[in-house]
Amino acid sequence: MAVITISRGTFSGGQALAECLSRTLGYRSIDRDMLVRKAATRRVTEGHLRAALEHPPSIPGRFNHARYIYLALIQAALAEEVRGGRVVYHGLAGHLLLRGAPGLLRLRIIAPMEYRIRMAQERLNLSRGEVTAHIEAMDRDRRKWTHFLYGVDWGEPSLYDLLINLEHMSVEQASHVVISMVECGGFELSPEGRAAMDDLALASRVRAQLAQDTFTLNLEVEVQSRGGSIAIRGDCSEEAEAIQRVVWAVPGVTGLTVDTAVVPPPD
Repeated sequence: MAVITISRGTFSGGQALAECLSRTLGYRSIDRDMLVRKAATRRVTEGHLRAALEHPPSIPGRFNHARYIYLALIQAALAEEVRGGRVVYHGLAGHLLLRGAPGLLRLRIIAPMEYRIRMAQERLNLSRGEVTAHIEAMDRDRRKWTHFLYGVDWGEPSLYDLLINLEHMSVEQASHVVISMVECGGFELSPEGRAAMDDLALASRVRAQLAQDTFTLNLEVEVQSRGGSIAIRGDCSEEAEAIQRVVWAVPGVTGLTVDTAVVPPPD
C-alpha cells in the first residue's frame, strides 16, 4: 500500500509508467491536472493556478508569498489524495510536497532526447524543431518552478529512491522493477504510517485554510499535527485570535498550540 511519486521531463515516459503501474498494482493514478482542480479555490482559481505553474516567475524573490500560498493549497490537495496509500502520482514534484511522509517510493524517469522527440511527434502535430523547442522550454520551466517552490535542483539524484533510464528499457520492464521494490517491502503504510499520513493531511488542510482566510492569508507559519493536535509556530501574535477561529473550524482538530501557548476550544 505504497505511495509512488514519479518525477519526469516532458515526454520522458513517466505518464505511461504511471498508467502501467496503476493497472498492474490496482493503484489510483493522479496527475498534475487533477491536483490543480483539487487545489483551486475562490481566491486562487484553477486557471490562475494552472497558468502560474506553467509559467514560473521571471523575477526571483518577487512572489515569495504567492509561493507559500500555492504550496499550501497544492500540498493540502495531494496529502488528502494519498493519505490512504495505493496511489501513483506523476507531476509537480510530489516527492517534495510529501517530503518525510511514510510509505513513499520516489521515482525519477529520464530518457534520451531522441526518445522524447519521437514520443512527442507521435502526440503533437509539430515539426522536429518545434517539438525539440517545446521539450526544452518545458524542462526549463519545470526546473525553474522546482527551484522557485522548493529551493532544490530538480535533477538532484539524492531526492529519489530509484532513477530509471528508458533508453534501453521498456515501460513494462520498468514497471516490473518498481513493482519488485514495492513487493520487497519497506514502502508499505503501517498503522503508524497511516497515522502520520493523517497528521500530514490535517496539518496541510489547516495551513491551506489559514492561507485563504482574509485575516490570516498574509501569514507564513509552520503547522504540525500529532494525533489531531495542531501546533503553529511563526510570527503571528497579532493574528492569534483569527488563527484560533480558523483552526478550530477545521474538521479533525482536537487541540491547538500557538507558539507554545495552549489554546482551549471555543465555547
